[in-house]
Amino acid sequence: MSVWEAVQLCFEAILANRLRSALTMLGIIFGVGAVIGAVSLTAGAKAATLARFEAMGTNTLRIMPGQGRGPVGGGMGSAATLTVDDAEAIGKEVRGATAVSPEVSTKAQVKAGNNNTSTSIQGTTENYPEVGKVTLAQGQFFTADENRRRRKVAVLGPTVVENLFGKGEYVVGEKVRIKGLTFSIIGVTKAKGATGPFDPDDTIYVPLNTAISRVIGATSGSTTKNTVNGITVLAAEMSQADRVRTEVQALLRERHKLKATEDNDFRIFAAADLVQSAEATNQIMTLLFSSIAIVSLLVGGIGIMNIMLVSVTERTREIGLRKALGATPRDIMLQFLIESMTLSLAGGVLGVRFGIGTAYVVRLFGLNSAVQVPWVFLSFGFAAAVGIVFGLLPARKAADLDPVESLRYE
Repeated sequence: MSVWEAVQLCFEAILANRLRSALTMLGIIFGVGAVIGAVSLTAGAKAATLARFEAMGTNTLRIMPGQGRGPVGGGMGSAATLTVDDAEAIGKEVRGATAVSPEVSTKAQVKAGNNNTSTSIQGTTENYPEVGKVTLAQGQFFTADENRRRRKVAVLGPTVVENLFGKGEYVVGEKVRIKGLTFSIIGVTKAKGATGPFDPDDTIYVPLNTAISRVIGATSGSTTKNTVNGITVLAAEMSQADRVRTEVQALLRERHKLKATEDNDFRIFAAADLVQSAEATNQIMTLLFSSIAIVSLLVGGIGIMNIMLVSVTERTREIGLRKALGATPRDIMLQFLIESMTLSLAGGVLGVRFGIGTAYVVRLFGLNSAVQVPWVFLSFGFAAAVGIVFGLLPARKAADLDPVESLRYE
């Protein structure tokens, strides 16, 4: 019997039991679809996460004050251990630090006309657009001279503009009141987009010296007037971030007169560390979801084997008749193997369409997904292998049937 004849017999058998064949393929369809869908979702989440970190700058270091001491103590960042002078020293003495921006921040009620909103007020320097990866949609950022002269100028995030003036309004030259002081709007930043509850667009930027002297004041618990909530350092390249961090740590320990046995009174966070952590998490999630999907494929393979064993039992007389007419065990085995592979390959094709379709549908609900072509071929190939492996036992059983006993089977 030729392969083409075996294929024809295979389709006749499948079409004779359409419902059973369709139910048998469901395990393969959902298994392949689950692999593609899961990998697409994790790949999309990874791409979105990396895009967020790219927007922040993967070559940035964030220096935070240490934990408060004393009977009450406090959480990380509660101590007043960083100053404007520390930031200036980093900018002058640390090689590879291309820009440094000290920052203070608070939450305040802001008014414009009859509208008001509660938003984040951040005092920073003219370096912040470069350090914080901020670009302007309207106007300009404040200058070093405006910071030095403590000018009452402000740059608004798009969320603040929407809350106070309306979406897309041109507001350069308008006024806002912050803690009773009138500030002139000189710029509006481009939208970055919210990440969970954190919305970087719901922020007003004012000159650091203005914030310290007129709006926010010194950090709580400080003994000087120029303490800050944090310092952001931009390294020349991501590869230099570790060296810059080491130099910053040594410099700050020296400036803060810390002994060798004393812990740092500050913490340094690198965006690159967060990127590596996010990639590791996504790899774990990909392996987890893929493992679950592969188990589904194996269950689908067991279903194929079960149905094929039932088919062998139902067609015992047919097998005996074919052998009596000259069909060899090889012909019988080929016939059932092709039938098993056809079921798994058809399920694989439908599973690929189901998985890709799922990846595109989830985008309608605001989730990120990215179809990974290598995984499409891998999952389809695994489905084909399932058809061969789980079809061998039924095919071998059919090939080993005795023709005389088969013809007597009722």
